[in-house]
Parts: sequence; structure tokens; C-alpha cells
Amino acid sequence: MKKTSLIVPVFNEEDAIPLFYQAIRSDEFLSKMNIEIMFVNDGSTDATEDIARQIISNDNRIVLVNLSRNFGKEKALFAGLCTVDADFIVPIDVDLQDPIELIEVMFDMLLDGSFDIILAKRSDRSSDSFLKRKTAELFYKTHNKLSDVKLEANVGDFRIMRKQVVQSITKMSESQLFMKGIFSWVGFRAGIVEYKRCSRVAGNSKFNSWKLWNLAVEGITSFSIAPLKVWIYLGAAISLFSFLYAANLIISKLFFGNPVAGYPSIMVAILFLGGIQLIGIGVLGEYLGRCYMESKQRPKFIIRNIIRNQDEKNDASK
Repeated sequence: MKKTSLIVPVFNEEDAIPLFYQAIRSDEFLSKMNIEIMFVNDGSTDATEDIARQIISNDNRIVLVNLSRNFGKEKALFAGLCTVDADFIVPIDVDLQDPIELIEVMFDMLLDGSFDIILAKRSDRSSDSFLKRKTAELFYKTHNKLSDVKLEANVGDFRIMRKQVVQSITKMSESQLFMKGIFSWVGFRAGIVEYKRCSRVAGNSKFNSWKLWNLAVEGITSFSIAPLKVWIYLGAAISLFSFLYAANLIISKLFFGNPVAGYPSIMVAILFLGGIQLIGIGVLGEYLGRCYMESKQRPKFIIRNIIRNQDEKNDASK
């Protein structure tokens, strides 16, 4: 029987792991399959590792990948994809917001249709706040407008992929990762299954507003240079406006004798152009910073050890 692996990034999820594991054990479809559950411990500081070790001692389907520190969810997920060896791979969150029972539907669709990937799309995000729903909607529209790599709206990391897809993903060499964009960039034939997203069963989300903002900036700058190009058009527009305004002042003075306002108009122009220049420098700095970080060629993550059936294996960084 072909092997299916669930990739589960975890960071301080001591309360959620037992509930997630129980949900996996209770699922009739998964109980009949050759599955592996790979917890990727992203530098947790609570009892996450201890609880995972206890589960491993009673279930040889469980694998624990311990990273050397907290690298962030994107890199923890990538670490799991680089480590896994299975025919079908399912990235999934531990908080059970992504329903376990949907895996059967996705798996059947993958095998019955001519698909390489099945995406799980949230048809109802009522568990999220109004602000989060609207900002997510704005992000998807902005990203897809600026980038050639289109993102399916309301699709997270939850999906099922064939081995060939994962092998293509792990060839990506950049150290700054935006997994939604990478999933889309590699292409392949994709189908969609819609579902209603539930609330977390335990713990709290590790993504606050600031982290979500940074993730959005990461997504746009990773797959588009439109924010750089826009300053060419903005500069041209401001130059044209300045030329027309100057022409208007000259004509007004020479032919109609109107006085030219001095200090206020100069201050407005200086402050306006100064603000525009600072924003442009900030956008340029974002891209230069990305180039600087990539030039260091640091590994995306470092694996402290991999635990299977109480046997620890130290692993190289990537």
C-alpha cells in the first residue's frame, strides 16, 4: 500500500497535540491507510516535545522532527517536506481547524481525477474576525493583481500532493519562504475541495497582526517586482504634474499678473515629495534586504534530531 504522510508543524502546542492525535486515531479512513504523522517541532518551549515522544513510544507511525530553534512556520513546513518520504503528502495544522475527515474526500478526488494536487478551500471563514477576513481578501486581490503567480483565495497550506509535486517544491533554493506562493509557482494540475473552517480546539494562534502583515509583504515581494516598477510611473506622473503646474504659474504671472504664492506652496511640495521619496526608499530597501539575506546562503533550517520509535537521528541543515 502506498504511503501517505501528514506534515504537522507545531510550536508550543502541548494542549492541541493529544486532541489532534486522538482525531487521527478515530478516523476510520486513516486507520485503514499506511500513514505517517510527522510533527515538526519548531523550537517549542513548552511540553510539546515530551508529549510527542510519549505518543511515539506507543505508535510507530509517528515521527518527530526537532528543529534547533524557532525558524517560523513557513520554514518548519519546508523542513517537513524536505524530510518526508511518502507517495502522498498532506500539510495540516495541529489545531483541527482543518477537518481530518476531509482528507478522505481529497484523497478520493486525487485518485479519481487527473490531478496532482487537491486544494482545501475555505468556503466559510466565520471563525475568523471581520478584520482578518477583509484584510485576507485585500491581500489576495493585491497579490494576484501584482504577481504573475496567482494564489487561490482562502486556500491555506492544507492540501494533498503527489510525491512529484513535493520533490519540485524542495528544489526551491531561496531562504525567504512564502509557501503559498511556492505551492502555486510549481504548477501541476490542481483540484479544489471546499470546506467550512472550524475554530481552534486548543491553544492560541501564533500569528498576530504584525506577523500577518510581514507575511503579506513577504508574499508580494517574493513573487512580484511591481512595487518597484510603480515608482517609475509615479515619478513620471509627479514630473508631469509639476511641469503643468509650473506652466500654469508662469502663464498666470505673465499674462494675468497674478501673484505667485511662495512659502505655503513650496512647503507642501517639499513635504509631498519627501514623503513619496521615503516610501520609495522603503520599498527599495525591502528588496535590497531580501537580496542581502539571500546572499548569505544560510540554511533555511537546522534539524537537531529526528525521532522514530525512541531512536534519535541527527540530521544536516538545509
